[in-house]
Amino acid sequence: MTAPGSAPFNDTPVGTLRSRRRVRHWLAGAGVTALAAVLGITLAVRGGATPACAAPPTGNTVHKAKASFYDAGRSGGNCSFPGPPADRLYVALGSSAYSGSAACGSYLDVTGPKGTVRVMVMDQCGGCGTGKIDLSDEAYAKIADRAQGIEQVTYRAVVNPPLDGGLTFRMKGGASRYWFAVQVGNHGNPLRSVEAQGPGAGFRKAARQSDNFWTVEGGIGPGPYSIRVTDVYGRQATATAIRLVTKQVQRSTATLAAPTPTPTPSSSPSAPPSPSIAPSPSTSESVAPTATIEALAGAAPLNAPRC
Repeated sequence: MTAPGSAPFNDTPVGTLRSRRRVRHWLAGAGVTALAAVLGITLAVRGGATPACAAPPTGNTVHKAKASFYDAGRSGGNCSFPGPPADRLYVALGSSAYSGSAACGSYLDVTGPKGTVRVMVMDQCGGCGTGKIDLSDEAYAKIADRAQGIEQVTYRAVVNPPLDGGLTFRMKGGASRYWFAVQVGNHGNPLRSVEAQGPGAGFRKAARQSDNFWTVEGGIGPGPYSIRVTDVYGRQATATAIRLVTKQVQRSTATLAAPTPTPTPSSSPSAPPSPSIAPSPSTSESVAPTATIEALAGAAPLNAPRC
């Protein structure tokens, strides 16, 4: 299989070729009687507008869905990755769960009749609603009989999946000192924010794009950059010395770690209390932690949308 960074780069969403492959697989499983429905699915626009209430799978919630399968070839899908993961275990989600690329690079455990498989979110499935996912050929074969074509499954997010190495970064083609555009990889959990800092300047918040790049209009200079990454559970890491070199995967040693709660200041034992003035409660004497206990434990995302 192709290692990340060595496959031909493709920042363009997948098009006609994969749609044809998807038709072939669905027809094989559903039969001629489903032709009209299949055509209706394949004609749907991939990567359309993100629903008003959309969020990637997080936490411990178990979802029920129907799973089909497809082959992305050497493409990295709508997430614009350099290529599929080496094990070719990936999944495409509907627009709500894809959430404008917010799910890209996260992992799901999908369970079917034959067992459970762990897959990386790599793509958006334009014909998949909230109860439908599209697995890679290899992933589907591990949990269901391919002859069925479509199978009932359950899936849940993988919180803090074990990963090899640190965060990776890839500057988009066309990025320059005047237009910053970076893709973050090998983060495991869905990302909440990306901030970037150029030489002699402060951090600026980048905007997430539907192709899984984070951009800063007007740019932040020629680099090298420091990039601060925060996931939906409050885990954070900062990578430094990221260069302005486009379409190349730059590997770092930075890994996302749980935030450290700010300790509550304690009074000094050597300072005697005042006999005449009673101290008033002060908000400065009680500092809240930087994340909830649930977030630190990886059980629930911070600022989760309420739908």
